[in-house]
Amino acid sequence: MISFSYPSIDGTHIAAYKWINNKEAKGIVQIAHGMAEHAKRYHHFANFLNSEGYIVYANDHRGHGSTAGCKEKLGHFANENGWELVVDDLYVLTGLIKKEQSDLPIFLFGHSMGSFLSRRYIQKYGKELSGLILSGTGRDPGALGNMGRALAKLFMRYSGKTKKSKLFYQLSFGRYNQIFRPNRTEFDWLTRDEEEVDQFIKDPYCGEIATVGFFYDLLTGMKLMEQRDEMKRIPKDLPIFLISGEKDPVGEYTKGVLQAYYSYKEIGMEDLNYKFYKDGRHEILNELNRDEVYHDIVRWLNQHVRSGIKI
Repeated sequence: MISFSYPSIDGTHIAAYKWINNKEAKGIVQIAHGMAEHAKRYHHFANFLNSEGYIVYANDHRGHGSTAGCKEKLGHFANENGWELVVDDLYVLTGLIKKEQSDLPIFLFGHSMGSFLSRRYIQKYGKELSGLILSGTGRDPGALGNMGRALAKLFMRYSGKTKKSKLFYQLSFGRYNQIFRPNRTEFDWLTRDEEEVDQFIKDPYCGEIATVGFFYDLLTGMKLMEQRDEMKRIPKDLPIFLISGEKDPVGEYTKGVLQAYYSYKEIGMEDLNYKFYKDGRHEILNELNRDEVYHDIVRWLNQHVRSGIKI
């Protein structure tokens, strides 16, 4: 793993990483990580992709990992236009990848919040990619999301955007553990692998409570990604592969994932596939059956890498 940083469109320095092996590469996988985690958690997955002939790049989003810089700054994107800035950070990294690896197709892999960012990315910059993999995605919460945005806006007026909010965390994620009672930890919903859960809890850059401004940005972004006019901007020939655990609460136990699948189908996307994993929870890359998941991802990449090469 090689660490580096790059300036984004507003001058903010974004921490990033790349994994390169000695094999002749056939493609690039760019990773967009989830909420309250960081890109280094994908080290094992990146090493596997390296062994299969793929170079991997990833960045820590604003308010996450080394981009945040310290624990006190975790959980906040930006004071203005945070969601779009984080999407643009991904786009700037894509541009750097193209300069370094000009002849290789790029596939974006987005997990959880990263999947929502990726779904916005393809509305703005879909032509830059040869394919998209969505892990642990879901859908806009609709009326509840609108209520949450209104409440966040009210809170921001009185407490500011950078106030961390346990209330919004509980409203958004507090219910996820209920189906897995009796609970060993508050993060049982992530994976059945208890060692992975414990590592998440011990990681000082994971599980941090986010700010009111962050939740406003998140709910705004989720609403935007499902607007019909914005979805029509996605290139119809962009391949998309959706993967999820059958017991992932973020995907509403497959219902939210299927909603995303059919919304893409309705706008005429030409190459759509999905797969659900029995008993799998949210972090499907860290599940007990991770080897199966890894090989399914590589199989899909191998099927699309040739057609994805830009001439």
